[in-house]
Amino acid sequence: MSDSNKLAKREPLTRERIFKKALELADKGGIESVSMRQIAQGLNVEAMSLYKHIANKEDIMDGFVELLFEQMTLPPAESKWQEALRERAYSLRKVLNKYPWASSLIETRSFLGPARLRHHDNMIGILRNGGFSIEAAYNILIAITSYTYGFAIMEQAWFSPAVEPEKKLSKAHAPPPISSKDYPHLLEMLNFVSGKGDGQARPQPGLASEFEFGLNNLLQGFEKSLVKK
Repeated sequence: MSDSNKLAKREPLTRERIFKKALELADKGGIESVSMRQIAQGLNVEAMSLYKHIANKEDIMDGFVELLFEQMTLPPAESKWQEALRERAYSLRKVLNKYPWASSLIETRSFLGPARLRHHDNMIGILRNGGFSIEAAYNILIAITSYTYGFAIMEQAWFSPAVEPEKKLSKAHAPPPISSKDYPHLLEMLNFVSGKGDGQARPQPGLASEFEFGLNNLLQGFEKSLVKK
């Protein structure tokens, strides 16, 4: 095939292709691996050609945040506040676990795109309509977001594929024995988690029931902040 035919069949460079390649880099090597040079190499183009479609790397990072919010469920404006907060927590946790690099990116970006603005305004409106003051609505969003972020980070650490399965099971990586005399309460909890206490192992992998427990208690606590009518 001649060079002219190769050029004729080359897929045109677009903003969508650039973001797709940047997302592949982030998923493979983390957000730190995303650079204009790496994106250009992955697309087999000159780095300067990217700037016809993307302003700079900051533009890509802001675009990532919009992508994350677009994948989160937007509850209907007439939703009950409990249902809306539960859905927000579920969808945020899903996105954070799908993109482990997301938690370190979202809160460092000051750019407010349409998707991000819609989500925040929507949730504030639902909370205000549910009877919360603006101060309570603000604190509730901070609390539910912080809880979900922290839980997702813990999940990623516990169930990370970084450690090879055979190493997890080897004696060198096995946890040291815990004395029932020195740490009776900790041992009781470990037996509960492993199923040794009642013979029924906890469901694995994932911590769905644990996430639900904490979320339910948060929602119950939020009711104390309702405006008295």
